[in-house]
Amino acid sequence: MSDKGNKSKKTAEQQKSVNPNYRIKKGVLHPKDVYVDGILSGNRTLLSQAITLIESTHPERRELGGKILDKCLHQTGNSVRIGITGVPGVGKSTFIDTFGKLLINHGKTVAVLTVDPSSSRSKGSILGDKTRMQYLSSHEKAYIRPTPASGTLGGVARKTREAMLLCEAAGYDTIFIETVGVGQSETVVHSMTDFFLLLMIAGAGDELQGIKRGIMEMADLLAINKADGENLQAAEKARREYENALSLLPEQPSGWKPPVQTCSALQETGLNEIYKTIQTYFKKVKKSGYFEQNRQRQAVHWMYESIHQQLKEKFFGHPVIQEKLNETENKVIQGELSSFKAASKLINLLDR
Repeated sequence: MSDKGNKSKKTAEQQKSVNPNYRIKKGVLHPKDVYVDGILSGNRTLLSQAITLIESTHPERRELGGKILDKCLHQTGNSVRIGITGVPGVGKSTFIDTFGKLLINHGKTVAVLTVDPSSSRSKGSILGDKTRMQYLSSHEKAYIRPTPASGTLGGVARKTREAMLLCEAAGYDTIFIETVGVGQSETVVHSMTDFFLLLMIAGAGDELQGIKRGIMEMADLLAINKADGENLQAAEKARREYENALSLLPEQPSGWKPPVQTCSALQETGLNEIYKTIQTYFKKVKKSGYFEQNRQRQAVHWMYESIHQQLKEKFFGHPVIQEKLNETENKVIQGELSSFKAASKLINLLDR
């Protein structure tokens, strides 16, 4: 390949990188303690490399990533984890960028992660949205990182949670976990965060009502974004309607009554009020003990999720199963084997 070709390839690879400080030579690994010391000292390049190891499909690299995480665990848990979701077009990227700016001005450090099971196809909206997170993407106290898909939402979510822990160890005290779409990923993000923020817009249409009902019960705060200009009146009307809707839902396990507020990320209005609401929430749940109890439940939940994921990987990676899988699948298609009997026969092959 010509020098020009090499240069083009290098440039393309750099453009794909979410972290502009990320530079790693393929095949070159540092000793475990180099990563650990680097992460604990806030080195973003080594943090990115460690997350890449965790995301790797290569067993040895992933094992190294796991060892790095284990060594960093004593420095995790000191952040607040905020899940953010909303329908497409609600302005999540602008909100995160502007709200992150507010937090940094209050002395916080911010990491932004995403859960996106479709990112293998679309590269995840956060890759494109990074250009709209102009403040955070260039600030030394902020870090933006997507989680690439691995074929299943569970795999993406596991990597996101591990990346979150590494970000905590690196000293980021506020972690935003964004869902790119609307669907199952909301439940997953809710299971790894302390506070769940649902962004809405006024006049989105009745076709979204089913989605709203599905995720409103998980929300700790509903924020009507784009409440500016001619949309102010509509946003206030939407606020009252959602307030009434929330009053019909069961009480939150935390004992918290989710409020509905309006804001404009573009105009940077209403964000201080949202910040105060989040502070009030954490003060309440930490005092009641719910905060710690919820963290403990989540840790156990992710232990079982990890068991399911690892068993699945072990099953499909087993050489005998790989050999028999297509043959068994064809027997199910032809009606020679029931789905349940076929599954049992394949599982029994794990002992070979």
